[in-house]
Amino acid sequence: MFRNGFRGMVASIPPVTKNLIIINIIVWAVEAIFPRFGQTIIRVLGLHLWGASQFNPIQFITYLFVHAQTNPWHLLFNMFSLWMFGSVLERVWGSKRYFMFYFVCGIGAALVQEIVWTCTWMHDYVSGIAQLNGLTYDHMKEIVDQALRAHDSGFSSAVASFKNSFVTIGASGAIYGLLLGYAFVFPNQPLYLFFIPYPIKAKYMMIGYGVIEFFLGFNASDSVAHFAHLGGMLFGIIILLIWRKNGTLRGNPFY
Repeated sequence: MFRNGFRGMVASIPPVTKNLIIINIIVWAVEAIFPRFGQTIIRVLGLHLWGASQFNPIQFITYLFVHAQTNPWHLLFNMFSLWMFGSVLERVWGSKRYFMFYFVCGIGAALVQEIVWTCTWMHDYVSGIAQLNGLTYDHMKEIVDQALRAHDSGFSSAVASFKNSFVTIGASGAIYGLLLGYAFVFPNQPLYLFFIPYPIKAKYMMIGYGVIEFFLGFNASDSVAHFAHLGGMLFGIIILLIWRKNGTLRGNPFY
């Protein structure tokens, strides 16, 4: 009975959502079973800073299917959210329209992350080596600028290595776009957060998520790509506003 119930549940998942979940799980399983090869997967498929030697444009898509093998909770949260919200949206919009929305949000998240990296990588580099050498930021910045002007090979090698250290992986940017999409289509649908016994309307929950991610993006010192999450929401809201203006937000899929 359980087996039939599980098969029935899997069979009920719309095709795009189902295949996205399967691909993500397969990639993570390969990483977990073959850790060394998993590092290669992250290096090759993870999103790198453009201009870095390990950057490849295809990473704007492939990074969405890679999750760290050391953090299964990241994968579980993303896949649970993809199943819960993505399945509903795919049924409302149709598979092709939903597919387009998912990847626009994911690529948009990557673009925003790249912009943030471009604006901050030099500051992060100078701050890091200034602290290591016991120098002030301004003093270290002057040294770095001199090395740049002199085309110092040792400095260039260090910078190249530092640029390659910027890597983002995971489907979270696209998932945040889906969460926003759900809040647009079903704004008054009650949702529950863990450990909070009272329902919160979807529209208010997403406003809260956005505010939290914005605050953490500027203040958190963790390794989470908060601006990528905001990027997924930003590109998602552009599409959603267009669809709402066209009267197709709640259905009438164009494919």
